[in-house]
Amino acid sequence: MGSILAIDQGTTSSRAIVFDGRFRPTGIGQFEFAQHFPQSGWVEHDPEDIWRTTCDAVRAALAACPVDAASIAAIGITNQRETTLVWDRRTGEPIHRAIVWQDRRTASQCDRLRAEGLEPLITERTGLLLDPYFSGTKIAWILDTVPGARRRAEAGELAFGTVDTFLLWRLTGGRVHATDATNAARTLLYDIGRNAWCDDLLRALDVPRALLPQVHDCAADFGTTDPALFGAAIPIRGVAGDQQAATLGQACFEPGMLKSTYGTGCFAVLNTGADRVTSGNRLLSTIAYRLRGRTSYALEGSIFVAGAAIQWLRDGLGLIRDAAESGELAAAADETQSVYLVPAFTGLGAPHWDADARGAIFGLTRATGPRELARAALESVCFQTCDLIEAMRRDWSDAAGRVLRVDGGMVASDWTMQRLADLLGAPVDRPRVLETTALGAAWLAGMQAGEWPDEAAFSRTWQRERRFEPAMPEATRSQRLEGWHDSLARTLSRR
Repeated sequence: MGSILAIDQGTTSSRAIVFDGRFRPTGIGQFEFAQHFPQSGWVEHDPEDIWRTTCDAVRAALAACPVDAASIAAIGITNQRETTLVWDRRTGEPIHRAIVWQDRRTASQCDRLRAEGLEPLITERTGLLLDPYFSGTKIAWILDTVPGARRRAEAGELAFGTVDTFLLWRLTGGRVHATDATNAARTLLYDIGRNAWCDDLLRALDVPRALLPQVHDCAADFGTTDPALFGAAIPIRGVAGDQQAATLGQACFEPGMLKSTYGTGCFAVLNTGADRVTSGNRLLSTIAYRLRGRTSYALEGSIFVAGAAIQWLRDGLGLIRDAAESGELAAAADETQSVYLVPAFTGLGAPHWDADARGAIFGLTRATGPRELARAALESVCFQTCDLIEAMRRDWSDAAGRVLRVDGGMVASDWTMQRLADLLGAPVDRPRVLETTALGAAWLAGMQAGEWPDEAAFSRTWQRERRFEPAMPEATRSQRLEGWHDSLARTLSRR
């Protein structure tokens, strides 16, 4: 089996990993880029930073592995979802900075559309809720803010894309304007039942159809890279949003399988198979993946701040020098202190969907120090995960007691994973290969290129590195969860 290159373009860094035919990483490149916060609640990226770091990461990965670009069978792309870009079709130049998925600037627009009664239609067609998180209102904001942009968009001079689409455009020298079903499903504009852009929603959100990319299966022909970029023309054969790619990399192909990824945010995904489940608990119904023209659906819960809370401890408070220190501090914290962090730095995601909530810390005493704050930050991620999984259990009874497969940078912390299992009251499995998001993208490309196996054979290659079993006494668990929910209730904006 041939080598596959995965591009994993994330919220704080761009990464590239070359996997060999035994699904092992043989070359890795990674480069961070700047985050821009023009106003409170606004988050932007420079598209040229995204492009530059992506290319640098690919070149570094190729330089570190034993094969050259000409020997790469295919590329798979996975990306931060919902982040919105609009660019000039002729020059390829963005007309505004990318508006990041965390950005809340369109909250008032969402409130207005909700008051007009649009949310039921959005949920029916897209499985989503009306929230600034998604791309649709971001597109409209760019068109209405940049002088002349709306006129140019209606004339077909501009192109919209999530990060995958922007990278495809650049990688292919502007020859391909496309996305996959999982990314399209996060725009507020895509009918996930019909698998098509929805004219009703395009009109409601005032987004011209001329902006939109073609939508393909996750494994498809997405063009070929410009040979001048990496020294050879490499086929691009797979695309999926980061959480869907992680679902594939974790081999969660069967209905009822459950994974949670811990990066900048946290995202829990429950595979519901051919059944599109409508949540009664404010979770999202979304596309897990589309292969060979067949759609598999999922319930998803999105937490906006997970690893970003640890980044805040490091960069905002200066309490730690690197993320690994947080687990060591938490393990040494005073267990008699009940300190809770509600990390609503950019509002709260599922199941609360409160764009106006802001972060708070409860239970501080004179004895509280860096250890207790580190524990509160890590536990905040565990508590939020508990809220998501409990909502999933209520929506899909078959999810009760299921093992949670975890991945992402935070899962390297044994303390955090044990606390997660304790608070969930269910086993947590950490895989041997932690790069599951990149692996999922690589699998899509490798399978489409005929180099890697199908779902069933790929599932058999998944290996567990460690299982964390719940060990916390039930009375303690209930007490900790009660304290969290009390703190959470004090933080909600009560709109």
